[in-house]
Amino acid sequence: MIITYSRKGAPIRISQERWRHISLRHPEMLGQKEKVVETIADPDMILLGDFGEVLAVRFYPETPLTRKHLIVAYKEASDEDGFVITAYFTNAPSKRRVIIWKR
Repeated sequence: MIITYSRKGAPIRISQERWRHISLRHPEMLGQKEKVVETIADPDMILLGDFGEVLAVRFYPETPLTRKHLIVAYKEASDEDGFVITAYFTNAPSKRRVIIWKR
């Protein structure tokens, strides 16, 4: 299990089960665990998700797919606990989402 810290300072868990889920649903994420950790800890922006989760967003000029934004969805259950839901690359974050924080 990997633990990193959100911008608010909450520990965010990335379990082996979640990493398997991410890798199976998004094969381009294989070998991208460091980028996931970096995106949670040092995002370019944080967006509000649909179900109480937050979406950390960070742009990467080089990925397995080309230039992409990495989106990491995670939930902060409390100030002392949080967990990753999923992670994926996209061309651009959705413009319909509410921006919680931006660099």
